[in-house]
Amino acid sequence: MEPESSVQDPEENKYTSVCVGREDDIKKSERMTAVVHDREVVIFYHKGEYHAMDIRCYHSGGPLHLGEIEDFDGRPCIVCPWHKYKITLATGEGLYQSINPKDPSAKPKWCSKGIKQRIHAVSVDNGNIYVTLSREPFRCDSDFYATGDFRVIQSSS
Repeated sequence: MEPESSVQDPEENKYTSVCVGREDDIKKSERMTAVVHDREVVIFYHKGEYHAMDIRCYHSGGPLHLGEIEDFDGRPCIVCPWHKYKITLATGEGLYQSINPKDPSAKPKWCSKGIKQRIHAVSVDNGNIYVTLSREPFRCDSDFYATGDFRVIQSSS
């Protein structure tokens, strides 16, 4: 019988929660940025809820932490400051307006492009904010910009 190994699988380790700051701080600024297991994320505090997602927009890498939050069709979205792409805070869906060109009286309606931005779990414990990276196995468009080549948070080293 072999002794149990205390070495953790490095792949599994990237899904452990990381403390990114204090609840009081994010409630004042309504957003913060952090590096969680080498992945840059932005955390939003909006209408009493926390949301975290990849910091770079799925479309062309725009800095979402500099965008404004607006409601579209009753869904709070971050609007990318570069090209005005709208991304739901809750699901990471890209939204767009569509109209039926064959119906002259049609009104534009909001539609989903599907999940484009990877979102991550946020939890609060004893006044600390924790982020746990998404384990969703599907490929998100924002994954392309989640590498070190597109880093926006300056390292202190």
